[in-house]
Amino acid sequence: MTGRFFLLRTMNFKDLKKLLDSKYYQYNQPEFISTDPVSIPHRFTKKEDIEIAAFLAATISWGYRPNIIKSADKIMKLLNDSPYNFIINANEKELKPLQTFVHRTFNGDDLLFFIHSLKNIYQNHNGLHEAFYTGYRKNKSIKESIIYFRKIFFECEHLHRSEKHISNPEKNSACKRINLFLRWMVRNDSRGVDFGIWNNIPPSALFCPLDLHSGNVSRKIGLLTRKQSDWKAVEELTANLRKFDHNDPVKYDFALFGLGIFEKY
Repeated sequence: MTGRFFLLRTMNFKDLKKLLDSKYYQYNQPEFISTDPVSIPHRFTKKEDIEIAAFLAATISWGYRPNIIKSADKIMKLLNDSPYNFIINANEKELKPLQTFVHRTFNGDDLLFFIHSLKNIYQNHNGLHEAFYTGYRKNKSIKESIIYFRKIFFECEHLHRSEKHISNPEKNSACKRINLFLRWMVRNDSRGVDFGIWNNIPPSALFCPLDLHSGNVSRKIGLLTRKQSDWKAVEELTANLRKFDHNDPVKYDFALFGLGIFEKY
């Protein structure tokens, strides 16, 4: 452990909160948007377009960020830069080019199914917002929200391979990409990055998107002891972040991500 890491691990509560707050303000800035997949939904103003673009961009958010943005941009072009209208109205001829899409293990078959499932959700389940909120409101649980959403997302006929692209907390997955999407939709701190267009799920209920960078930083500064990056680790990390801000614990995702990506902790 380097001296810097040792100092961070031995910080008292007040000093660690001060550090995390300062890094949250530093990296939760509009300048951050262009280098991040969140830039894709920021192209749109219609609620449904923002939701769909955010969901698809978050779904493929693994790997190098420039490649994620490039691939998400390609999806938007395949959807004629009008995601909601395309999903609701596209004919077979217009759907066919989607078959060419590839981002790592997410391919054209997956994308076609996602478009089909999203159409079902908007036509029969009142949209993405309601699909997540219906699962949340019974027990005020994001975990139950994700489980319910996943159930209706896969109620349409699909290839088994597509199921791996929507993580399942019941199988102890960290659900990083879904938690990232929910952060974008729910948080609203007027700083210009997150959208905050879903106002009936409180930010206090969210869980931190746990990836390689945030996990490494969290372990090095003593916020996470679990070695596996799974749902139990997400619960442990978020519980510790709630000690710093009970109402908005996931705001510290900016700090952890920034420390990992930009400061190479």
